[in-house]
Amino acid sequence: RYLARVTDTEATDTNNPNLNYGIVVDCGSSGSRIFVYCWPRHNGNPHDLLDIKQMRDKNSKPVVMKIKPGISEFASSPEKVSDYISPLLSFAAEHVPRVKHKETPLYILCTAGMRILPESQQKAILEDLLTDIPVHFDFLFSDSHAEVISGKQEGVYAWIGINFVLGRFEHTDDEDEAIVEVHVPGSENKEAIFRKRTVGILDMGGVSTQIAYEVPKTVSFASSQQEEVAKNLLAEFNLGCDAHQTEHVYRVYVATFLGFGGNAARQRYEDSLFTSTALKNRVLGKQIGMTSDSPYLDPCLPLDAQDEIQQNGQIMYLRGTGDFNLCREIIQPFMNKTNETQTSLNGVYQPAVHFQNSEFYGFSEFYYCTEDVLRMGGDYNAAKFIKAAKDYCATKWSVLRERFDRGLYASHADLHRLKYQCFKSAWMYEVFHSGFSFPVSYSNLKTALQVYDKEVQWTLGAILYRTRFLPLRDIQQENFRGSHSHWRSFSFVYNHYLFFACFLIVLLSILLYLLRLRRIHRRMLHNGSSTSLWIEEGLPPQKIAGP
Repeated sequence: RYLARVTDTEATDTNNPNLNYGIVVDCGSSGSRIFVYCWPRHNGNPHDLLDIKQMRDKNSKPVVMKIKPGISEFASSPEKVSDYISPLLSFAAEHVPRVKHKETPLYILCTAGMRILPESQQKAILEDLLTDIPVHFDFLFSDSHAEVISGKQEGVYAWIGINFVLGRFEHTDDEDEAIVEVHVPGSENKEAIFRKRTVGILDMGGVSTQIAYEVPKTVSFASSQQEEVAKNLLAEFNLGCDAHQTEHVYRVYVATFLGFGGNAARQRYEDSLFTSTALKNRVLGKQIGMTSDSPYLDPCLPLDAQDEIQQNGQIMYLRGTGDFNLCREIIQPFMNKTNETQTSLNGVYQPAVHFQNSEFYGFSEFYYCTEDVLRMGGDYNAAKFIKAAKDYCATKWSVLRERFDRGLYASHADLHRLKYQCFKSAWMYEVFHSGFSFPVSYSNLKTALQVYDKEVQWTLGAILYRTRFLPLRDIQQENFRGSHSHWRSFSFVYNHYLFFACFLIVLLSILLYLLRLRRIHRRMLHNGSSTSLWIEEGLPPQKIAGP
């Protein structure tokens, strides 16, 4: 069912009046992309989430557009931001039916590039968007729809998107589905619930590495300091449309490690090599690496591969020895592990992972390292990976070049990948097993570039989370329609009875009022006749006793 949902490539039927739309703009560091999503009316079951898909144009292509540069480039001229983003919104406006614009939510979410700007510049950019966009576009766009999101939020959205596509938020009675026992946050005194096991995410880019996974059980902390740190790494949220229902409440751990991406790690490694070798040369009076005739022997480069490090106008020459195990040993200190319990890279807190009942997907460098050259992407096996990585590192560079020229590697693998595959394989292995402490026997990691042949963006998770209360609106409207149709069959008779009852009440009130006036009038006449009788007999009028 989930495969059918994601692989559906038909053009979106914009004539369907029951189709809703939502727009997310991802304002990244290098550019901004707009994604248009759509979903049918909610099915009325409060346990189910909206069935959100990416909108497709007449040619069945995803409605996506990207512009450059990044929005942070307008830090010094925020008044130009709305003009910069206008082509994206015009593009979306052309695809979303005109009658749906006013009910289509628009979210402009800024990430890495904007995070590094001062708060005053962030505010100026967002204010320009909030002021100008409603003038030119009539999408549903409020103050909370434009913001700079944290790395934690971005990680949560990515986690939501992946698990939604994999169908892990659906309730099931299928005995073949893996389930997990969950202690729902905020209901510690209640019994644990059982639901589908979600997947964790490992994503290693060029600069940073991120991990995100559900923490189903209540966590404990080694110290109060660790508890304070954990508050910034654990996110608790309800994906359900009803805040009182806890079946879609999740507790997710998200941590991002700058400098732990594949390229950044290699740069740190080279900086360390240059500094330590220069120091040894001064102390020992040697010239290792200073000339091409006496290069530094680098175990993290393939056998006989040559490379150079340039710093401060100096060049350090390297030649590979292709020793995978020695490379792993050398880079282990770069994990910055500590002796404190429940910690990972840089000594950062990490709640325990239930290795026997968990599943992870590894994206970006986790996939490139296993597939581009080693051709073993998919189900990860540590023993097979180590053997393949060792063989690759120990293969002569000339042989690797020959294989490359024959097209034996992935089509997008280039010479840069070939040269640094040995280092990145060792780095990925150490981050996974030493940094995040996954056992070598762990068999539930899948390395992937896409899910069901689709690249899953964090923006899908964002629209899911931010529209989570919309099903409640649909359910309430449906309930109203149901009750309305129930009464409609006899509403004519009901309305006449109501009118007749009201008429009787009003008539009775008038009659009571007239009777009251008549009694008062009679009393006044009676009092008046008594007074005139006393006057005729020459007697003073008698005092009438008070009531």
